[in-house]
Amino acid sequence: MTERTLYPELSIPQTLAAGPGPGNTDPRVLAAFANAGLADHMQADVLRGMIECKHMLRAIWGTRNVYTYGVAGTGWSGLDVMLNAVLPGDTVVAFANGTFSGIDALTIRMKAATREELRANPMDPQAASVTVITVPHGQSVTAEVIEAALKDKKPKWAFMAHWETGSGRINDLRAFSDACLRHGAMGLVDAVSSLGVDDFSIDDYPGVVGWASCPQKGILSLPLTYAPVSFTDRFIEEVRTNGCPSYVHHPILEARHWGIIDGQDVAAGTYHRTHSGYAVAAFHEALRINLQQGRTAKARDYAHHEQALRQAVTAMGCEVTSNMTSLVVLNLPKELAGREKELVQACRAKGFGIWPTLSEPVQVRIGILNQLSEAAITDIVQRFAEAMKAMGAKLDLDEISENLRQYYRITLAAE
Repeated sequence: MTERTLYPELSIPQTLAAGPGPGNTDPRVLAAFANAGLADHMQADVLRGMIECKHMLRAIWGTRNVYTYGVAGTGWSGLDVMLNAVLPGDTVVAFANGTFSGIDALTIRMKAATREELRANPMDPQAASVTVITVPHGQSVTAEVIEAALKDKKPKWAFMAHWETGSGRINDLRAFSDACLRHGAMGLVDAVSSLGVDDFSIDDYPGVVGWASCPQKGILSLPLTYAPVSFTDRFIEEVRTNGCPSYVHHPILEARHWGIIDGQDVAAGTYHRTHSGYAVAAFHEALRINLQQGRTAKARDYAHHEQALRQAVTAMGCEVTSNMTSLVVLNLPKELAGREKELVQACRAKGFGIWPTLSEPVQVRIGILNQLSEAAITDIVQRFAEAMKAMGAKLDLDEISENLRQYYRITLAAE
């Protein structure tokens, strides 16, 4: 490339995002982003929007936690703020049953490692104070596994993903919270995939002191805006007492920009980082949409449409191994086994964005984020069936479509 090289204008086509996330963005969110005026990050309307966002987040999370706000960036940014409370030498039990909880566990090992442990293996430190309980791919973290580990180790911190999109499994949040209370651990939860999809209130889980989610899945606030986090007073006191080795991703300092100072809501935030008025406007509208839909109704819709997709792919000969309601994880029929990545690439080449699993065994993941209608599910099913047929599967597309229509007719009549 030289100084005179001018690349052509980048044009990204519209595709159907039918993977584990991100999901297709609501037009209202995109409009809010595009229509926001150019504003200073401390301009009054930007700050007012941030104040309103934190109150809406509390309603969506189902919490009275004052330290509830958004962290600029992806879900990893929110998780980093939460996990920054873990200091070198802290004892932690982390449960991993898929790609993303596995990366969370690596993050915890990096933060809990001593300088000597980090130096010995900088990219994969083996922190002696951290115990990672690995549950096989395709299985959930159960009450028995949680209880045994926390009873044995009695850690300061315990970590678990609520919904693990790497394998499409829901983990036992009630058992995790209860075990943390019994054994004196402070629970930390990755709720990246469950917030905005499942119907739960975090205040119902007092054993969990820290929660982190993301903007691009259930909340559906793209362009990337803010990763929701929520911390109890106990978590914040821990940070006040022992500190945090970060300025930008500091749970207390970050909250000040959202008008949360010394555990109290104040009229306006103070400077912490340069926030985007465009992002604030998009996040604000996404939260409004979530509240208008209602958490219970939205969760019911996800379960309803996931069941339609599950039945359709099962009729195609696939084996579904997931139990999430925003994502179906499946094994292909025997005649197509081993060709999962080939099928995914063929779909993506036609603007149908499904995903393989990122760890072994390789499976196919089909998501329905913001695809909560009969027309949307029908489109997903037809595209997937056509892709399978193109690879040699013996499918009757008309029969698949008719069975899907029957599902929606029957469920509509039952309502």
